[in-house]
Amino acid sequence: MVEHTRTLDFKIAFAIGLGTMIAAGIFSLSGTAVYRIGSSAVIAFVLAAVVAGITAAAYSEFASMYSENGGGYLFCSRTFDGADRLKYAIGASLFLGYTGTTAFYLATMDEWFFRFILPDSLHVLPHGSVGILSALTLGVLNARGTEESGIFQLLVTSAKVGVLFVFIAGALTFAGPGDATGRFVSNFQAEPVGIVSVAALAFITFFGFSAIAASAGEIIEPRKTVPKAIAASIITVTVLYTFVIVAMVNAPVPRSVLAEGETAMGTVAASFLGSWGQLLIVAGAVFSMVSASNASILAASGIGSLMGQQGHGPRRFAYLHPEYRTPFWSITMATATIVGLIFVFITLFSEQGLTGVHALGLEPLTGFATFNLLVPLAVVNGTLIYSRRNHPDLERGFRMPLVPLLPVVGILANLALITNLPPVGVAVGVGFVVALGIAYIAWGGAPHIEELVEEVVPPHLPTGVPTAVGPVGSTEGTEPDLGDRFTILVSVARPDRAVPYVRLATELARAQDRKPLVKVLNVTHIPDQTPNEMVRDTAEKRAEDIKELLAEADIDIEYSVEGHICRDIAFDIVQTARNGQVDRILMGYPEENQSIAETVEYSAPCGVFFTSNVDAIGDLTTINIGAGGGPHHLALLPLVNKLGQHGDEIHVISIDPLSGGLKEPVDETMAALSAVESVHVHNLTADTVAEGLVSAAVGNGGLLIIGATRDRRLRRWVFGSTPDRVIDLAREANVPVIIYASSSGVTRHIEDYLYPIYRYLHRHLAERRPFRRFIRTPEKTS
Repeated sequence: MVEHTRTLDFKIAFAIGLGTMIAAGIFSLSGTAVYRIGSSAVIAFVLAAVVAGITAAAYSEFASMYSENGGGYLFCSRTFDGADRLKYAIGASLFLGYTGTTAFYLATMDEWFFRFILPDSLHVLPHGSVGILSALTLGVLNARGTEESGIFQLLVTSAKVGVLFVFIAGALTFAGPGDATGRFVSNFQAEPVGIVSVAALAFITFFGFSAIAASAGEIIEPRKTVPKAIAASIITVTVLYTFVIVAMVNAPVPRSVLAEGETAMGTVAASFLGSWGQLLIVAGAVFSMVSASNASILAASGIGSLMGQQGHGPRRFAYLHPEYRTPFWSITMATATIVGLIFVFITLFSEQGLTGVHALGLEPLTGFATFNLLVPLAVVNGTLIYSRRNHPDLERGFRMPLVPLLPVVGILANLALITNLPPVGVAVGVGFVVALGIAYIAWGGAPHIEELVEEVVPPHLPTGVPTAVGPVGSTEGTEPDLGDRFTILVSVARPDRAVPYVRLATELARAQDRKPLVKVLNVTHIPDQTPNEMVRDTAEKRAEDIKELLAEADIDIEYSVEGHICRDIAFDIVQTARNGQVDRILMGYPEENQSIAETVEYSAPCGVFFTSNVDAIGDLTTINIGAGGGPHHLALLPLVNKLGQHGDEIHVISIDPLSGGLKEPVDETMAALSAVESVHVHNLTADTVAEGLVSAAVGNGGLLIIGATRDRRLRRWVFGSTPDRVIDLAREANVPVIIYASSSGVTRHIEDYLYPIYRYLHRHLAERRPFRRFIRTPEKTS
């Protein structure tokens, strides 16, 4: 079964929208806005937020119906049957809008570099060079599949908001709340044309809401989360921008500083925060522009790959790179377009351009980008009216109020903003759209392809046991109630390792008193740059391969096979374990991606078996364990005890390390294994505990099992970790190993940290006693 696991909750969705909105718009347009219309800039920003909010409501309704990635292009594609030219026009316009927005962000960042960062000796470089270099760097990183976790997004957004708070607090503290309010009120100007003109430029700031809708396919409970996150991000940004305008109005600088436009905020910060404040604002601005640019590149390449998949773009745009699994050609085209826009608008034809012809520049580039955003947004509003009338029975998790009145207002507002954009930028935007439209008509589009179909891989059940598994999403059939089970979730990264993993899980499960069930899980990773639809066929193929391999191996146990796709593999494994209420997880010990195993280890709702050299497991009737000690070792003993009661031969290995460590006593271990008939105790001397355990396992044969605390991070950083050293040595000696991390609560964590102290004191006092106590066991000692 191919199942998509969503990973983004409300706070991450909110951070995506907020982080995308806090970018070049506020850092560059605030100075221009206050210079033109004073305190009335607040009205302009609020007007832009209201217009964005109307379309955002339409986006929210569509996202609650079509919980997939793709934004406005996806909504139109799902709503209209046929109408390929309209779909192409929307996709092409959004592609230009996203790439134009990225070019605007990076071109603004370029100006900040020339104004505040680059030394005078480097001012001979053409303007736009820093932006072009940044675009190429981001393009390469995205083509290679660089990841940004949800927590990273949250931290980045928090840092951006923190920088703005420092700026606002500095201005209000410098002026005083009362004086700041009075000056702000006295600077209002009644300039309706100027307000609308600034609102048109500021609209690009609020378009970040679309990043939330474009990520709907990764958001948990999107029907509820997407509308809430969009509304919260727009409101939060509007409030933040209002206070930034208040701060700019109260800046103790001459009006000529505000005339600097895109770099004015940096100079203003120095006026009331000093040089350190200017440094903070410059760093925050550059960082904000880079992170927002990266998000826009992702959105643009996502539109391009979906257009390629639907046949509205070259089919090559939908191809995944064989190594990086990213839509390489779509990312390349997006990067090339961004570079081209910066080069033409800034490097060639800006005020500081190489040609000396000031025909374009940063403000026309803003107009170009905003035009290509406003046109498809107006179409999305109209599409919602069409959808309500022609598809009234579709389930809508969120309903935009006052339809069709509010969407009509949204259309008119978008068109009104377009008329107030810089004419040159709009003219260039119209020229691009017309040229792409002619090219599409001449080309005719790529042949249509069938939609990918999700298929079910039913669980394998012994003969005579009925199954009632229905298709994905169906309520007609569910897995049968097979009674109380001991369930092991086996996470397999490579299909060719499924058989030995399942055989090992079978032996571990059979040692329990309940009927065993093995759930095999293969998670196909979705890079941030890749729409999830593009990896479903890969996931389906892997699940089918695992199913065939297990069928050929004739595994004599009940098992099921699941294929998942997810952007966070560890999250998927943990969620699957929670949802399935499994008793144990079995997975490979990490050779490369240690973060996946560590996240599972620390977050899993049950004990976790990590295995290494699973292919070397031959004799599963011989078990080697250390004498050990502490909560993590004691948690392992019940399993070993049950394996021994089922006939396995148990070898308890006590190591006296020459490296200065303390010899482990065997009394607690032997007491826990008192019901096992065949137990052998080995007292060995070795340089380290890890070397002794591995060498003993080589001599005895069979499997080496050791326990591991879930809080090994501190021990590994400070003291080193015995399980990690055992794994390294076992790989060299080809010894199969299982590391068992038991589930633990607060009490177990406390015990685990206090145990080393207890052990040291116990040994230290024992060495001072006149007589030492020896424990005699009925097993032979070697």
